[in-house]
Amino acid sequence: MYNQPVYAETTPEVLYQFIREHPLGILTTAIPSTHYPLLQSTHIPWILDPPNQGKGHPKARLRGHIARQNPQSKAIIDSLTTSNSPSGSQLSQEVMILFTSPHHHYVTPKFYTETKPVTGKVAPTWNYSTVQVYGTATVYFDPDVKETGDFLDKQLRDLSDHCERDIMEFTGDEGREEAWRVDEAPEGYLRVLKRNIVGLSVEVERIEGKVKMSQERKRGDREGVIEGFGRLGTDTAKEVARLVKVRGDMRDGVGFGG
Repeated sequence: MYNQPVYAETTPEVLYQFIREHPLGILTTAIPSTHYPLLQSTHIPWILDPPNQGKGHPKARLRGHIARQNPQSKAIIDSLTTSNSPSGSQLSQEVMILFTSPHHHYVTPKFYTETKPVTGKVAPTWNYSTVQVYGTATVYFDPDVKETGDFLDKQLRDLSDHCERDIMEFTGDEGREEAWRVDEAPEGYLRVLKRNIVGLSVEVERIEGKVKMSQERKRGDREGVIEGFGRLGTDTAKEVARLVKVRGDMRDGVGFGG
């Protein structure tokens, strides 16, 4: 993605945590086909497996699933079966997954209270945070192969547990609700469900982060942005204001050993 050093986030654990907190990613593929569009994208929730040298996994992985009837699934499966590749094979084309924070906002030039009154050389922009992953996808598409069933069973359980406990905070602790468990669904229903989805395991080859939160602006402009969003009073504006302060302080070295 297009990035600038002032916006770049390169710390792996920060990028991994971003994905954990915002697991709904957009999978994009570019698969040549006479039957399906070259470019296709689908929103998919992912579970992250960070690198684990001790277990022989030096690269991070993202595990997800996609509806079998989705045209993107059909293009993926068609590409593999045309080349006589069995279930559990890798796509030859690189895939991309884009994760975006829900906390993003338009920034009016009126907020730049240091620069606007002096020169007027200000323009609107948009503040946002995103992580982009590029990798190699292994596809589990044959429901009659044990490897496919095992992959989907673990992926569904791990994803549900993460979303129930970490997203919904259904931990059962201190009066909180208990998490829903996959085993609560009828076994027959789960069998049908797994036959109608395709498993994806993406080995992360490159990961890039961008946090664009006005940190390139002068301190007075940043303070104007923080105050301006504070006046809006919405939850999103408050969170963006907080991030503008955090990223501005990081650039200035405040509280970070600078």
